This record gives sequence, structure tokens and C-alpha cells, in this order.
Amino acid sequence: METSLRLSELSFSYHEPRRETKAIEGLSLNVEKGEFLAIVGPSGCGKTSVLSLVAGLYAPSSGSIEVLGTTPALAKKRIGYMLQRDELLEWRTIEKNVLLGLEIRRELNEKTRKKAKEMLEKYGLGDFARHYPKELSGGMRQKAALIRTLASSPELLLLDEPFSALDYQTRIELEEEVRSIIKQGGYTALLVTHDISEAICMSDRVAVFSKRPARVKREFVTGLKGSAIERRADPGFPVLFNSIWKELKNDEQGTR
Repeated sequence: METSLRLSELSFSYHEPRRETKAIEGLSLNVEKGEFLAIVGPSGCGKTSVLSLVAGLYAPSSGSIEVLGTTPALAKKRIGYMLQRDELLEWRTIEKNVLLGLEIRRELNEKTRKKAKEMLEKYGLGDFARHYPKELSGGMRQKAALIRTLASSPELLLLDEPFSALDYQTRIELEEEVRSIIKQGGYTALLVTHDISEAICMSDRVAVFSKRPARVKREFVTGLKGSAIERRADPGFPVLFNSIWKELKNDEQGTR
């Protein structure tokens, strides 16, 4: 199987005037093409730092990163990064927000504009294309942000807690919808989340990070079938949840 992302003995530190903070140390992780991998771990353990390194925003202190067969810098245009907040520009319509990434990359043309409009229609925002962000609910804004990310046809999606600011019901609805969009589109995705349930419901595999400096403590193949909502009713769901929770609690208590 083709590997879309390969992290090998990765280490990274933040340097400040009076100290150095080691965020990641000796972390190795692979993501196969078309796989949906979720990362969970204690707060501040370095999960988002991994996404930043993969996106080429930072350079590792040591170790190597291979993204889509090349370096993060050369793969940058093939990566889509969805942040915790939707970051929609309030003075632009939803359609123009969706087209923003294409404009920045100088890839906006008749073909890409048509594709973006088709995505708005397909994912239920066609009637809101000329609305402004303040006129949409939180869930609809996040969906618009996802469409903006997908409009540039990325091969690897990085999702940094994209539902954390939403209410519980909206989160569950978007988990269902976003997972369906990603799997049907054949995207490779890497999700960072604090929510164990979300990780299990959306992903093919869950990687549990240790406390800082981050390393991979253990990986779990979810093996659950059906939609994100159906997975919550699967008898295997609580078993997986408890196993992942145990890994996190053991780390918190300083045991292994």
C-alpha cells in the first residue's frame, strides 16, 4: 500500500530566549493513502505541532518527514489544512470565502470556480453561496471552511480539532457529514482531537500520544463499520473507548 505520510524518529523543540521546550521526541508514524488517522493525547502534548511540521510551517529538530513522496515544502500545495476556527472573512460571501484559497494559489479559473460551486451545492450550501458568514450557523460555517479546503483538490487533509467550538449536537452531525465527505472523496486525512469518541467514530486508526514530549504510545485499529453515528452504537465502541482512555490515564499518572 502507498504511504502518504511518513514520520521517522521525529523530534522538535520550541526555542525561547530563556529556555527550550521539547514538544516531540523520537516520534515515528505512517499514514497510508486513503487512510483516516486520528491523534489523541494529553493537552499540550504536541499534537498540533505535528500538523504544523507536516504542513511545512516548522522544520524538525531531527528526524525526517516525507509527505506524498517528497518534503513538506514541496508538497505544500497538495496539503489542505483545516483549523479549529473557520477563519471565514466576514466581508466576503460564502462563495468568495470558498474561492479564497484558489485565489491565493492563483488557481482560480472557470474550471476550479465551477468545481467549488458544485461542492457548495453537493454539500448543502448552494442556497447560501451569496450569504455572509454571520448569517450562517457554526456548523454551516465549518462546512464552508471544509469546502474551501477541498476546493484546492488536496491529497492530504490536516484537521486540527475542527469541531471543538461547536455544540454537542452539531459536532455529532458534522462528524457524520465530514467523515462521509472524506471517505467518499478518497482523501487521506489526519485528525487531531481531544475527543476520544470523535476519534473512534471518524477514523480508521487512532494513535495515542504520550505527554510532552510527544511519542506514539499505542495505536488502535477501530475496525468499526457504518457511519459515524452507527459506530457509536457498535458493541466494540465502548471497548475501544475504554482502552484508549486507559492509555491516556496511565500516562497522566506516570505509569505505563
